[in-house]
Amino acid sequence: MNVVDLQSFYASPLGKATHRFVAAKLVSTLGHTNDLRVMGLGFATPYLDPALHHMAFMMARRGVLHWPLNGDVKSTLVDEYDLPLPDNSVDVALIIHALEFTDEPLDVLEEIWRVLTPQGQVVVIVPNRHGLWSLSDSSPFGFGQPFSRAQLQGNLRNAQFSLDRLESALFMPPWGKGAALNLSRGLEKFGAAALGHFSGVLVASATKQVYAYASGRKRLRTALRLKPALLARPQPSRRNDGKA
Repeated sequence: MNVVDLQSFYASPLGKATHRFVAAKLVSTLGHTNDLRVMGLGFATPYLDPALHHMAFMMARRGVLHWPLNGDVKSTLVDEYDLPLPDNSVDVALIIHALEFTDEPLDVLEEIWRVLTPQGQVVVIVPNRHGLWSLSDSSPFGFGQPFSRAQLQGNLRNAQFSLDRLESALFMPPWGKGAALNLSRGLEKFGAAALGHFSGVLVASATKQVYAYASGRKRLRTALRLKPALLARPQPSRRNDGKA
């Protein structure tokens, strides 16, 4: 699952419905970010605004795309374990299509803790282990390692984040056409009220604990530290990369 696959998904009917419901959840979680420095990690461009202080970091093994199409490039290829940012440099980190594809989720969260400002906020969106979406390869949430609520909470706690909210989204079936999409709004409202533990994704919001300190667990890695979007090429798609 590389960035070309992800871009194609968000251009599909199922991807557009996914974006609508996840974006609505982000608005209720984050509110307005007009004056905040926001870093997206993974494939966050559908949820970022290039007119604001937003930047898109894409992981080395997934490839990178030019973003936005017009104007200054605000996307780049990074090693998710060694972000090319100074300490305390961003206000909000949005992590989507990222944590489930890493070998060491805790190391990634600790690196995000480093670059966040004191009381900075991280929003993590991951596939729900107990939901239908993690069992289907019709969306990116069917690839990589899904998380249970306890696993996601434990990783955030161990990375020295204080959990603010843990919510659910995507209650419609992960099918790209037919009645499911036509009824998606109603299914989303019904699922939020009755099927919270079986949602497609988990949405966690947490705050950096300013009294925490780095654990020193980070390992040396050989991945590229920084590569401009215009020079990078996405890796070939693999449909069986870590499917749960």
